[in-house]
Amino acid sequence: MSVKKFLAPQLALLLILSAVWLAGVDKVVVKNEIHQENLHKYLQVQRRVMDNYFGETSLEELHHKSIIGLVKGMNDTTMTLEGTPLDTLHRPEIQNLRDSYNKFEEAYLYVANNFPDKDMSKLTENSIKAMLRTLDPHSVYIEKDDSDRIQEEFAGKFQGVGIQFNIIQDTITVITAISGGPSDQLGIMSGDRIISIDDTSAIGYTNEDVMRRLRGEKGTKVDVEILRPRSNNPINFTIVRDDIPITTIDTHYMLDDNTGYIKINRFAATTHDEFLASVQDLKSKGMEKLMLDLRNNPGGYLSQAIAISEEFFPRNTKLVSTESRHSRFNQEVLSRRNGVVKDMPVIVLVNEGSASASEIVSGAIQDHDRGLVVGRRTFGKGLVQQQYDLIDGSNIRVTISRYLTPSGRLIQKPFDGSSEDYAFEIRHRTSDASVDAQEFRDQVPDSLQYTTKAGRPVFGGGGIIPDFVIQEDTTTSPYLFNFMLVNRVDFNFVRDYLDQYGDTFRDRWEDDFEDFRSNFEWSDKDRAMLLAMMMEEGLEFTDDVDEPTVEDNKLKLTREMYDEMVWMNLGRMKAEIARQVWSSEYFYPIVNDYFNETLTEAMKLWDSMEIALAQKEGSVNIRPGN
Repeated sequence: MSVKKFLAPQLALLLILSAVWLAGVDKVVVKNEIHQENLHKYLQVQRRVMDNYFGETSLEELHHKSIIGLVKGMNDTTMTLEGTPLDTLHRPEIQNLRDSYNKFEEAYLYVANNFPDKDMSKLTENSIKAMLRTLDPHSVYIEKDDSDRIQEEFAGKFQGVGIQFNIIQDTITVITAISGGPSDQLGIMSGDRIISIDDTSAIGYTNEDVMRRLRGEKGTKVDVEILRPRSNNPINFTIVRDDIPITTIDTHYMLDDNTGYIKINRFAATTHDEFLASVQDLKSKGMEKLMLDLRNNPGGYLSQAIAISEEFFPRNTKLVSTESRHSRFNQEVLSRRNGVVKDMPVIVLVNEGSASASEIVSGAIQDHDRGLVVGRRTFGKGLVQQQYDLIDGSNIRVTISRYLTPSGRLIQKPFDGSSEDYAFEIRHRTSDASVDAQEFRDQVPDSLQYTTKAGRPVFGGGGIIPDFVIQEDTTTSPYLFNFMLVNRVDFNFVRDYLDQYGDTFRDRWEDDFEDFRSNFEWSDKDRAMLLAMMMEEGLEFTDDVDEPTVEDNKLKLTREMYDEMVWMNLGRMKAEIARQVWSSEYFYPIVNDYFNETLTEAMKLWDSMEIALAQKEGSVNIRPGN
């Protein structure tokens, strides 16, 4: 972006503000910086929307909804609105930004002067949120604190001490020290309890308290006092804060002698670099084909989705295009070079939690018949957002364009109705993934039907239908498993287990994770310990139920039901011990071993890939989970 293009809208905004303020603004605004800031912020939002929103929108409607938001935010049903600037039944003529600003200013000052106890900053936020709700579900307001956190997450790093933790029985318990971070370098270990921070007791801290006290600028110091399992003497550490990477690849490892597996949890600033490092490592271990797991990946940076897509194709392959009513946001993106895995067979795993950037990657692979997309129909988000800073450090995220897969299809699902209906649409899909895919395919109009490069039919308007639909495994009741997770029994069990047997466990298993993965089993004593902890949390055996029942936070079931379902709990605890002893990356191979029917079924598809990609009849391929 040129300096001229950057300064022009800022200068225009300043001129508008100067004009409206010099034209006779109530003195309360001139004397009160908070009011100035709020009104400035309101104008910023309207200008950003009108200048950048991808679709047609009405300034009059934006203004009207902002007044409704202001009134609702006051939460006072006794107010008289008729004849006041807050009269939501009266819609003044709004022809330009000046009109909208002046009318909102009248309403704002009316509230500020007549209801001095009201939080005008919060009411301004309510007005902004109400305006943005007239657009689409992804154009949103982001409060300053949330904005800072989101920016850190998508930057791929933050600054602090480098631990993952949980609050257990009012005590900060270290899950793991992030590899290479300052805590890891000092020897802080999983299971350590942080009992004080900077000579102040940390007992009873909330998650927010911990984040506030341990995060900080690179180079600053924090003193922590740690109580280690099986030790009565606290250990004192002075930790120098540093950059802590927030990885976006949960794990990568070899599924067999020639199949690599990479799981990406979101697309942030570091994702492409992490992907290349994972590919390089897997190639060194013999990878000849790749399983790319994008399930429950909500998306992120468009640029990173493009960079990842590029690695699967030769130079000059169309990856995605974007279109908007603003020509500057229209573009067609081609791969700029030959990708590092352009000739490697690939299967992409997706589900209803795969959205946005995940759909760009899987859509490009499907449209070019580059590999198989396997799993369940994706979320259906085909809109691109740009984030804009506001005067007080908050932000708005505005949809600037919609993207099209290489075949030209828009995968965005409809967003008429409430944002809640839109967000929870996936909950209303039929539980049978194959029926959902077939029903969706059958109702797609001709205008949303497209073909892949090889002529296979694909469909727009509501996510991506996989080439092979795999039914989610629902053969086993999750009651016992969920009861354990809700009550944190798995984490507490592993923590107590490592407190008691940690040295012995590490001597036997720590140097060979694959040996642990293949051969470790919980003993009868361990199983009895698990049962005792579950019963402490409210598990009850009874012969008076036909299926597991939850009443008053108690889980009631027969002993036979328990014995049938407990394998899930034992598998989860094995994964948890892997996380605490090795790191989070080692949690996922164990979870996949026990619970990943989609992955198991997908591994059977390599031999049929060429036949599947040659199909043109458009039927939904089904592989039910076991």
